[in-house]
Amino acid sequence: MANNGRRAVKKKKGPTTGTGGHGRKALEGRGPTPKAEDREYHKAHKSKQLAERAAAKRAAGGAARSTTGARSGPKGRATEEVVTGRNSVVEALRAGIPAKALHVAIRIEMDDRVKESLKLAAERGIPLLETGKPELDRMTEDAVHQGLVLQIPPYEYEDAYELAEETVAKWKKGHIANAPLFVALDGITDPRNLGAIIRSVSAFSGHGVIVPERRSVGVTASAWKTSAGAAVRVPVARAANLNNALKQFKQMGIFVLGLDGDGDVSLPDLSLATDPVCIVVGSEGKGLSRLVRENCDQIISIPIDSAMESLNASMAVGISLYEISRQRAAK
Repeated sequence: MANNGRRAVKKKKGPTTGTGGHGRKALEGRGPTPKAEDREYHKAHKSKQLAERAAAKRAAGGAARSTTGARSGPKGRATEEVVTGRNSVVEALRAGIPAKALHVAIRIEMDDRVKESLKLAAERGIPLLETGKPELDRMTEDAVHQGLVLQIPPYEYEDAYELAEETVAKWKKGHIANAPLFVALDGITDPRNLGAIIRSVSAFSGHGVIVPERRSVGVTASAWKTSAGAAVRVPVARAANLNNALKQFKQMGIFVLGLDGDGDVSLPDLSLATDPVCIVVGSEGKGLSRLVRENCDQIISIPIDSAMESLNASMAVGISLYEISRQRAAK
């Protein structure tokens, strides 16, 4: 076939014009393969996120497990705590401690304690969550949990001033029969003492317990358990500064009575029992702090055998509340 005198030209492969470097960029690739934990679709990424969230909770809740946890505002929330171990969990459920969820290990070995825990949680409508051992270890900071972890919601604290003001107002209007009766704690850090005091306040018709915001016990699972359910009936209020709260109480007409072995007045001679009263108790070792003592209207002592130096704080409160209750009933 004729080619009209033109020679055939062999074309080169590839583009005949510049590519602007696109080809070179394509050859560079996407770099090294990301780690599994950095790939959003990979289960390792989800595990990493869970671990980070658990670490953040532990950082925020570490103080809560040792004392009372950080609070914000008059009704600030505590960070959540947990009850661990089969005996502790079943006892907490028996005591009616409020619970947010019961975490049960996957393929847990059943015994009577586990069965009772599951039964009590189901009866109270507490969610049952099947949880892997690694997550239970993170939740409990590697404590011995035996496959059972009870999650306790933060306690809702009242404001000390608002609680006192509302109680005084109700009393003046005749909505409550007894004069306002409170117990304030000064430097007490044992939650079992708090639980026992709450129980005594409930038994003798008290209206609330006041705890300082710092360096003080809070309503923990141990306090709930010791109170034997009384924490449901007796409000616990927070005071940002205990001394300021006591001054406000005095302005409302509430007499502040400190408990101390070197008191000015012996408990049987107490003449203010029928008036609005706030009893202040200090720690067994240090007693009342200097400023708190100065803010008391009277310092009351409980007559005891000279061989005994002092009484446990919760026991001293119970005896004092009994005497006040006795005098009020005899009025």
